[in-house]
Amino acid sequence: MSQINSISYPKINQRIDGKVEVIVYYKGKRMRLQNGRAFGVNLRPNSFPLKERINQGNILAAEVYSKLLSGMVPTQRGRQPILENQSDLYYLEQALKRKLKEGHSKHHRNALRLAYERMKDKAINGQVSEVVVESALSIYQNNTSYNTLRRNMNILCRLAVKLGMRHNPVESVKRKKEKAQLNKAISDTPALLNEIKAYNQNLYLCCLLTYGCLLRPHREVRELTWGDFTEDLSYIRLSGDRNKSGRNRIVPVPYYVKEVLKKTEDHLNIFSGREEPYDPDYFKGLWSRFKKRSKLLEENQTLYSFRHTGAINVYKRTGSIEKLKAAMGHSNIMVSLTYLRGLDVAELKEEDMPMI
Repeated sequence: MSQINSISYPKINQRIDGKVEVIVYYKGKRMRLQNGRAFGVNLRPNSFPLKERINQGNILAAEVYSKLLSGMVPTQRGRQPILENQSDLYYLEQALKRKLKEGHSKHHRNALRLAYERMKDKAINGQVSEVVVESALSIYQNNTSYNTLRRNMNILCRLAVKLGMRHNPVESVKRKKEKAQLNKAISDTPALLNEIKAYNQNLYLCCLLTYGCLLRPHREVRELTWGDFTEDLSYIRLSGDRNKSGRNRIVPVPYYVKEVLKKTEDHLNIFSGREEPYDPDYFKGLWSRFKKRSKLLEENQTLYSFRHTGAINVYKRTGSIEKLKAAMGHSNIMVSLTYLRGLDVAELKEEDMPMI
């Protein structure tokens, strides 16, 4: 009864121009509705003839009132309605759906799906507590895998709290300490590039762009079109939805990369020669096959080793974290500092060591 008393019945207002509005108060804020989209109601009173609009407005008011009584929360344009007082899994499912629409990489989308499924499998009566989170994480003995799953669970739970979930259970579950791993830089870049060039031209160009332009190979490089380059091929321009940081990025193209570029039509992918790029695992497959026959590759060297090696080169020549941040396309300097700690760069010089 208290819920019913706290929700007032919507009012109907017809403006001077003849349009009808339904005025409803939700949590102290006035909403002026000309359609039922915010409540998932497919009704537009102003699409009817003028003399019929008041009647349709009354129907919309009744529908909106019914939705409010059921606990539905009005939403922003284009989003599905979210109900109040639902289970944790309901809000987590809604959070997952929204995250999957944000244009993340296939790998990240799959990781978020896995995080949701792990919590769903362990949930008790639709609720997700700290115990449930710990149980879902317990399948991993490896600290890095444990922390990765925890991070993705936390991403979903933070959004779910904004949608109505009571609290974030992941916050009470601590991360596990990881041993720092040193990314394996390439000691003789020209020699390895020549070996790759003899094996496959596309893989060679991918490695050149990863090293010389510090682009990420599996998405930023793979999806490049000729239209992403300036007319003279001196710069690459990527919009925020094309790179991990989410910000527009402009990177210079070194002369040794420009030498191998053969520009065609702007809308074509630089590798496939078609409008569509190769599939997300294209370079992964090429690299796996090359790795089996290479005589120069060392253990723990991957496609990303070219990006790591390029980053080391930039930092050693400039000594500037700010320039490294800009070159790598990191969203903030803290990311660069964290990244740099994992690279094979000595933080102390001989002259910094204690003297006798």
